[in-house]
Amino acid sequence: MKYHHAETAAQHLTAAVARARPDELVGEVRGRLMGHELEDTELVCVVDGEGRLVGLLAFAELLRLPADAAVGRAMRHAPPAVQAHEDQEKVASIALHYGLNSLPVVDAGRRLLGVVPTRALLQILRHEHVEDLHRFAGIQRETSIARHALDAPPLRRARDRLPWLILGLAGSALATFVMSRFEAALNAKLALAFFVPGLVYLADAIGTQTEAVAVRGLSLAHVGIGRLLGGELRTGLIIGLVLGGLTWPAVWLAFGDVRLASAVAGALLVAGGLASTVGLALPWALMRMKRDPAFGSGPLATVIQDVLTLLTYFAFISLLY
Repeated sequence: MKYHHAETAAQHLTAAVARARPDELVGEVRGRLMGHELEDTELVCVVDGEGRLVGLLAFAELLRLPADAAVGRAMRHAPPAVQAHEDQEKVASIALHYGLNSLPVVDAGRRLLGVVPTRALLQILRHEHVEDLHRFAGIQRETSIARHALDAPPLRRARDRLPWLILGLAGSALATFVMSRFEAALNAKLALAFFVPGLVYLADAIGTQTEAVAVRGLSLAHVGIGRLLGGELRTGLIIGLVLGGLTWPAVWLAFGDVRLASAVAGALLVAGGLASTVGLALPWALMRMKRDPAFGSGPLATVIQDVLTLLTYFAFISLLY
């Protein structure tokens, strides 16, 4: 299902804001603003002669500074701003990032259009928070269908979910095929099979944690997907290293087999990195394809992680035995 991003900065824009020029004195600005009705009293937007945004001054600073102070000396230079077409969630994220209670909106030439005021930012944050919870819970983005998702007939709900689960079924068959290819090794040493459920569960758990972060935070990120994937891969490897480090002595002491312990620990290390990467990359890919990640990322990520974990585990077994 395609998303319709009609929620932009333009929807929350107010033009009734305090403006000043860099060459004005603070006292002049205060006098000029007396009696004016403003819809935002957090910022004074400093503009040049052509209306381009060049600085910001907090309203509290305007009241505190001496009357003979120059606005240009007191203002915040190179201020953050967004264009009117920016998604509202990004607007709120930028405001939080720069510690602003309201955010200027400009056109392509940085001419000031107005600001997104504090009350609008609070509404955006609440709306996006609820929306992210809905998406993670498996409810589609707020379209006419999504708003009635829980009231939809069972056949419609099944239609939305079954395609992904059928893909998961196919992946389960692939996982079974992988297991069957190592039947001889499993028959020769039954203990190898004991760790398959635990390895698969831990990989799924790591991936599920990453999916929760991805669904909630991908749209708020200000860095590229490559950097996000690199960070999540390192995080997964650290988690896998810790889990493997805890598992290795326990398996060795319980079974007296250092090769089995090494295979389990090595599989946990690699599976941690793979599961984290898949858990981030899959929701991102689905969002790029304009698909709701809440329906597809869970079933697909689970089966991909299961197959990769099994392949990793049996690769270590083939290497060590």
